[in-house]
Amino acid sequence: MLHFILQINTVVATAADTLNSAGTAGIVTTPGAEITETKISLIQMVMKGGPIMIPLAILLIVSIYVLVERLLVVSKASKESPNLVSSLKEMVHSGNIANARAMCKNTNTPESLMIEQGVARIGQPVQEIREAMNKSGANEIGKLEKNLNVLNIIGRIAPMFGFIGTIIGVITIFYDISLAKTVEIEIISKGLYQKMITSAGGLVVGVLAFVCYHWLNARIDKLAHKMEDTQIKFLDMLNEPAK
Repeated sequence: MLHFILQINTVVATAADTLNSAGTAGIVTTPGAEITETKISLIQMVMKGGPIMIPLAILLIVSIYVLVERLLVVSKASKESPNLVSSLKEMVHSGNIANARAMCKNTNTPESLMIEQGVARIGQPVQEIREAMNKSGANEIGKLEKNLNVLNIIGRIAPMFGFIGTIIGVITIFYDISLAKTVEIEIISKGLYQKMITSAGGLVVGVLAFVCYHWLNARIDKLAHKMEDTQIKFLDMLNEPAK
């Protein structure tokens, strides 16, 4: 039994030495060999998408421009003026309509301009005052929504441009294969790059425009509800007796 165990240990040791020798030989047989890591920048990757990336880039720039421009406008329009109605109350009840209108114009927010239309019609029936304020409010909201449809359109057509790039990439793959008469990764890589990058680019631009469109609309809707509350407060103030 002892002799058998010694034989097994000898075989295992011999196998281990053989594996170590093979591993060492494998390393030595490639002297000076180095593992190279190829890196590609984002710009280089985008350029591999082909000509279809040009309209996608234009759509991206337009989306960013509309987002920034509308965001500045909506932020300015959302400026808080919590004491507007209470400040107008004394002027209106004292008959100082001119100063009340001047104050609304100087505040220069959608809700103050809406109230200015109501102040200008004090003395008329409440229904006419309400209608004038509703028209003014709708007009101001329309100004805030200007160019938002551009984001909506871009959100719809950008993925279509990406799909066009995908089709062009597939055509490129088959064309290159027909010329090379073989299917190698070097042959089809150009078309694969174009196919995948244009698809990703179209989706990214489309999602960005879609999210920005609905985000800005949500902020405008919030402002519209605020204007409705201000209108109610103003009409209630007109019905209050002067002190």
